[in-house]
Amino acid sequence: MSLIEAKDITLSARIGEVSVDVLRHISFSLEKGETLGLVGESGAGKSMIGRLFSQLLPPGFAVTAGELHFNGLDLINLSAVKRRQLLGKHIAFVPQEPMTALNPVLSIGSQFNEHLKRLGVRGAGTRRDLAIKNLSDVHLPNPKTLLAKYPHQLSGGMCQRVLIALAFAGDPAFVVADEPTTALDVMTQARIMALIAEMQQLHGTAMVLITHDLRLAAHVCDKILVMYAGDVVERGAAANLLADPRHPYTRSLKRANPSLLGPRMLLPTLPDQMPGLVEFADLVGCRFSSRCPVNADECRAGEPNLLEVGPGHGVLCVAACVSGTRDTVQHEAPPAPSASDVAEPLIELINVSRRFVSRGKWFAAASTVDAVREVSLTIRQGEFVGIVGESGSGKTTVARMIAGLDQPTEGKILVRGTDATVQTAAARHERLETLQMIFQDPQSALNPRRMVENLLAQAMEADHRDHSKAERAERVTDLLREIGMPAESRRRFPSQLSGGQRQRINIGRALCVAPKILIADEIVSGLDVSVQAQILNLLLRLREELDISLLLISHDLSVVRYICSRVLVMHQGYVVESGATEQIFADPQHEYTRALLAAVPPDDASAPWPPKFSEGAPRAT
Repeated sequence: MSLIEAKDITLSARIGEVSVDVLRHISFSLEKGETLGLVGESGAGKSMIGRLFSQLLPPGFAVTAGELHFNGLDLINLSAVKRRQLLGKHIAFVPQEPMTALNPVLSIGSQFNEHLKRLGVRGAGTRRDLAIKNLSDVHLPNPKTLLAKYPHQLSGGMCQRVLIALAFAGDPAFVVADEPTTALDVMTQARIMALIAEMQQLHGTAMVLITHDLRLAAHVCDKILVMYAGDVVERGAAANLLADPRHPYTRSLKRANPSLLGPRMLLPTLPDQMPGLVEFADLVGCRFSSRCPVNADECRAGEPNLLEVGPGHGVLCVAACVSGTRDTVQHEAPPAPSASDVAEPLIELINVSRRFVSRGKWFAAASTVDAVREVSLTIRQGEFVGIVGESGSGKTTVARMIAGLDQPTEGKILVRGTDATVQTAAARHERLETLQMIFQDPQSALNPRRMVENLLAQAMEADHRDHSKAERAERVTDLLREIGMPAESRRRFPSQLSGGQRQRINIGRALCVAPKILIADEIVSGLDVSVQAQILNLLLRLREELDISLLLISHDLSVVRYICSRVLVMHQGYVVESGATEQIFADPQHEYTRALLAAVPPDDASAPWPPKFSEGAPRAT
């Protein structure tokens, strides 16, 4: 018997008076040391499969059919006492958000002590030694010192390593990793995945990896299940599935992710969004049919069957879809928007530096951190510029200084020729008229108590002009059209929108006062690739229609290549390389740029990845 056996599992939920199937006919097996990838958009049911192993299901959810076994034990009907004995020791979890998963009021040592005590490790000294060993196994520096620190004193990547150390502390036979690298920079992602693979090999652990990144899953998993609205729409060996995806949804996921190599292809977008639980009861036939490029009559006539299209390669589809004869054709993308040297300079940074000084406690000396060092940059009308680098490289600090949220320690920032480092009314007015910031997380950036029409026109409340109700309504209508949102969405609240729609409203709000340049800080980080494609294509369209400029802060190099004509590579506060995006990505000259590019999972699943990194990052020159 396999270590993990899932047989025809159906998970149902009570929605009002109706029972709907949240997961349908889920089957898979997993041997010791194997990795299974669950791939799909948010709402596909990936995390719900992860919850089956702990039986931590939302109220009203229950398994109504099928079996789930771990090492011969029936996990569905297991008693609560025996399940608690399994979880943490034999079945472990690596959650998505380390800053949320770790207790903010307990030191790392205290959290390790509690966890190891629960696993039955006796003796405080023994638990401390084991904690140090586990932290050392995940290559965290100075593990003895780390025990006294709190989560907020560590970086996101370090916190994720702590969670991995906690997960493997009990030498588990099986681990569920739920989006362990979402929103991390490419270098940290590569290091984390290499670390998980190393820990798997060390402990002989089987793993389920939940991710929305098909390319990442193909490199680290043995086999993949592609999920859509509770169904497994495609299954097969990881490398084969990436090289030859047969279901239209799988092909859409692959094509929605921009590439670092070859011609820049226009990113296809799926219409609408994945149906929610309330809509499941009304769906007939294939649940993907309404978004499918085929959408034939047979797709809606009845439930699709699992078709074997190759050895171990199954597709939940009708034959017309699998053949691909009616699939969409991908076209080459237009050139990345650039600007001529004669275009108006909107933003100029001249040898800008930012030093942070923290006062020492009692008689300790103050410490200084040079976050940005002598950065020079010019952004002209109609130009899209990207800044890439690891977390902590200084990207966001540059954006904050341009936006006026922080002031440089040295150097000058000119906004359309006006010195913005001098705090005058004219400088503030010029900055407000010229640029707007798009924040990373629309969930926290948008006031949940305000309707879309109020959010979009929010800037009109702050410009000290008398705008009539009719003027505001007309501007909202124009903005909804510009960002591709339906007119009826003006009366909705953010909670009634999808993640991609909220980000569109976030962009529309920044466009309200017709700025010349948008500063976008990681605005597609953590989004599904299909939603990411919608946002990127929207920005390209806005550039054509409104002739706006863009400064894109991103750790995703493929996104920067798709949308930006020029790129700056930052490391330890310095710009270590800059120039035309295509030229730098095709022939990087700096060691750090080459390391960044090597950290991106290749399109070819047979190519070796992740690369081997030394613990010391390349230094700036």
